[in-house]
Amino acid sequence: MPARSGCPFLGQQSFGDHAPEARDRDGIGREDSTWAEARAYLQLYHHEKQIPDRLADRLEAVRREIERTGTYWQTVGELAHGARVAWRNSNRCIGRLYWESLQLRDMRHLATEEEIFVSCVEHLRVAYNSGKIRPTITIFPPAVPGRAGIRIWNPQLIRYAGYRQADGSVIGDPLNSALTDALRALGWRGGAGTPFDVLPLAIQLPGKSPRLFELPRDAVVEVLLVHPVFDWFAALGLKWHAVPALSGMRLEIGGVNYTAAPFNGWYMGTEIGARDFGDASRYNLLPVLAKKMGLDTRSGRSLWIDRALLELNVAVNYSFAMAKVTLIDHHTAAQHFMRHIEREAKAERAITGQWSWLVPPMSGSTTPVFHREYKNAIFKPNFFDQKEPWK
Repeated sequence: MPARSGCPFLGQQSFGDHAPEARDRDGIGREDSTWAEARAYLQLYHHEKQIPDRLADRLEAVRREIERTGTYWQTVGELAHGARVAWRNSNRCIGRLYWESLQLRDMRHLATEEEIFVSCVEHLRVAYNSGKIRPTITIFPPAVPGRAGIRIWNPQLIRYAGYRQADGSVIGDPLNSALTDALRALGWRGGAGTPFDVLPLAIQLPGKSPRLFELPRDAVVEVLLVHPVFDWFAALGLKWHAVPALSGMRLEIGGVNYTAAPFNGWYMGTEIGARDFGDASRYNLLPVLAKKMGLDTRSGRSLWIDRALLELNVAVNYSFAMAKVTLIDHHTAAQHFMRHIEREAKAERAITGQWSWLVPPMSGSTTPVFHREYKNAIFKPNFFDQKEPWK
C-alpha cells in the first residue's frame, strides 16, 4: 500500500483492468456468485495460513450460510488476512513490501454514525502512533447484498477544503472543491478560509441522509514545512497531515463488500511534494518557489520547474524527519518494491502493477521500477474505487 494470467495455486481469475461489478444486477445468480468468490478466497486463506485440514468444514458452513442468508460472516482471521492480501494485490501501491504488517480494527459491530465517527478518530490516533505511523485498517459492517453500504463521503479521513472563488481560483486544495461544495450543501458553514482548513467527515448509513462530524484538532497531526537551507521557506506557511488514511474505497474479500473500511500506510515524500503541492491543478507552488529562489522562469530550458520541484521535495522529506514522523523517499520506496517482487517470486506469487502509479512522479527513470513492465491484472481480495456519493 503496493505477471500472471491466473493464480498459480487456485486458478484465481484475472479480470484485466477492472474487476466485474455486480454481474448479477437483477439478483440472478447472486448467491452462486457469492459462493464462488467465498470458495476461492477460503481456499486461498487456508492454503496461505497452512491450515488445509480445516477447509472442508469451513466451506460447508459458509455454503449453508449463503444458501440461508445470501451472504456469510467472516471470521476475524479471514477478515485480517483478506485485508492484507487486498493490500498485496493493490496494483497502484509501491509500498506493498509491508502488506503483512497491516493491523486490523474490526468494527463490524458498530451501528450508528456517531460510533463510526468515533472509531475513525481513534483510527487516526492509533495510526499516528507518536509519529511511527502504523499501517492500520478499520472495517465497518459489510454491505447487505443488493443494497448500498455504509459510505464515508471523504476520500481520505483528512482532506483540506477547496473554496471556489468568483474569479475561478480556489483557496485550498482544488482537488477537494467538489467535496467542499457537497459538504456545504449538507450544512457545513466552512472553516476559517485558509489553504488548510480540515473538512468534516460525512458519514452515511444505508437509506439515510449523511451526517457531518468535525474532526477534533488533536486527531489531525500536521507537519509544518521548513527547508534545511532556505530560511524564507517557513514563512510560506505550508503544512501537511501526517496520516494518509484512504476512506472512500470498497474492500472486497471473498464475495463480501466492505464499503467503509478506512486504511493507511505512510506517505512517500513525492506524494506531497510533487503531487499535492507541485501539480498545477493542486496547490501549484512551483512558480512561487521559483520566484523565491530567484530562478529564471521565462523558459523551460532553465529547468526552473525541476529545480523548484527538487527543493520542495527536500523540504517535505526534511520536515517529516525533523518532526519524527514516518515518511519514505521515492528512491528507498522503489528499492523496497523490488524486494517485494523478489519475495513474491519466492512465494510463487507473480506481480501485478500499474506502471503509471508505481513510477514516482519525479526522477522516475533513476528508480528500478521504471525499467520493467507490469501486468495490470486485478486479483481479489482487493480495494476498488467507488462512485462519489454526492453524484
